[in-house]
Amino acid sequence: MTYDEVITCLYDLQDPDKVVFKEKKFGVVSHNSLGIYHKELKIIAKEIGRDNELALQLFESGIYEARLLCSKIYDPKELTSDLMEYWVVTFENWEICDSFCMGLFAKSSLALEKIHEWTSRRAEFEKRAGFATMAAYCMADKKSDNDLFEKFLPLLIREANDERLYVKKAVNWALRSIGKRNVDLNQRALDTAHKILTFDTKAANWIAKDAIRKLEAENVNILDYPRALYR
Repeated sequence: MTYDEVITCLYDLQDPDKVVFKEKKFGVVSHNSLGIYHKELKIIAKEIGRDNELALQLFESGIYEARLLCSKIYDPKELTSDLMEYWVVTFENWEICDSFCMGLFAKSSLALEKIHEWTSRRAEFEKRAGFATMAAYCMADKKSDNDLFEKFLPLLIREANDERLYVKKAVNWALRSIGKRNVDLNQRALDTAHKILTFDTKAANWIAKDAIRKLEAENVNILDYPRALYR
């Protein structure tokens, strides 16, 4: 598909009611949005395949859904630090932040570098990007030993008092993702949650209690990564 064909397709799918619904239901406040759901964008992305040049054009269009589509068709192996920095500062809500972090950044060789950089940022969605990439990296990297993921735990402790909604949710998400890799990291994540629980803030209290409840649940899905050791 050419750039013009993709843009025409997006405008054909536009639905202003969905823009309003996503804002009211999910807190997704977006500029220049057409109102298209991810499931529809995934169909378009599958038809396009990997196309870095088109992805960059779509991002520069400024259309919200075109930027979401960019995150689905850019090849993570071709990411550069400059490009990741160029994109991360534009994130305006959790949806576009997570789309780039889960589908693209966590699969990049630069993921670990950006996790450590972004989790110390001040801007809400840049910091969220650090923790969202961390959470997704726990699922994307199926071979690394526990030491790598244990190094994430001090970052979670350091930022557990951030009261901003989309930061504390991402910290919680990352903590739970670490705890789902294997039984040993499950215990390390629980130990970390109990440490966070001693902090005297609402954010830390919520992060810890929710993580403990979910990581101790009978139906918690432990993934046994790396499987060479745990299976």
